[in-house]
Amino acid sequence: MKLLRPSSLDELDGGLPVHGGTEVVPLLRDGILHTETLVDVRAIVPRGVRDGVVGAGTTLAELEVDPQIPDALREACQLAASPQLRNMGSLGGNLLQSTRCWYWRLKYPCRLHGGDRCHAADGEHREHAIFANDFCASAHPSDVAAALLALDARVHTSRRELGLAELYRVPDDADRRTTTLDPGELILEIELPPVEASVYLKAMDRKRWSFPQVGVAVARSSTGTRIALAGVAPIPWLLTGAEEVDAATPLPRTAWKVDVARALVGRALAQIA
Repeated sequence: MKLLRPSSLDELDGGLPVHGGTEVVPLLRDGILHTETLVDVRAIVPRGVRDGVVGAGTTLAELEVDPQIPDALREACQLAASPQLRNMGSLGGNLLQSTRCWYWRLKYPCRLHGGDRCHAADGEHREHAIFANDFCASAHPSDVAAALLALDARVHTSRRELGLAELYRVPDDADRRTTTLDPGELILEIELPPVEASVYLKAMDRKRWSFPQVGVAVARSSTGTRIALAGVAPIPWLLTGAEEVDAATPLPRTAWKVDVARALVGRALAQIA
């Protein structure tokens, strides 16, 4: 396997991008990702915070202590992982995390792997989705993505600008991807609109450093209040209002997540009121 270290976007020419490696390296080790060329993008992806714009190479550890960052994003970073992972993992990489669904991780021929069934729907699915789960019941694991969705962040890539919500797509039979990035397209920066108040709350199986069973981000701005959830759909999930929790379609063993989501949404809204 070759490792390339380009110094500019113009030098990119194929290969698998890697920044902190906290996501890519385990997937390579487990045989889920395959490549002959790794591309170290640390020299070409911006890092740091300035005037409401965050470089995608900024680590979660840097974001959680930066006073320029809205509370919801700082709290999501603090709760996202262990200190070691937060010191290595980048903002851009966190947004592109793969599902923690054990069937996908164990390489079952599920729909995300090109198969014709969702093994979780008929199997063990206590930690899976309660929204948009008819084709794939996996749950998106990024706390940070939910926070940025509530904050109405915008994404600047090497090719375009788009809303955070547009970065993701619910997989279907025609296209089984969960993001809209093209091959070779890099996330470079995240733009954060001003907010008046925000918060991120999270239910975990452990008290610390665990993936969200349910994460709730709420942000209030001059244009209204946005609510986004982690761990409840194949992508970060935006609610039109607190009452939309009642529209969830849980699987038999995920109904408990609806009650947790309802409670956390109510608590988060009360905190920013």
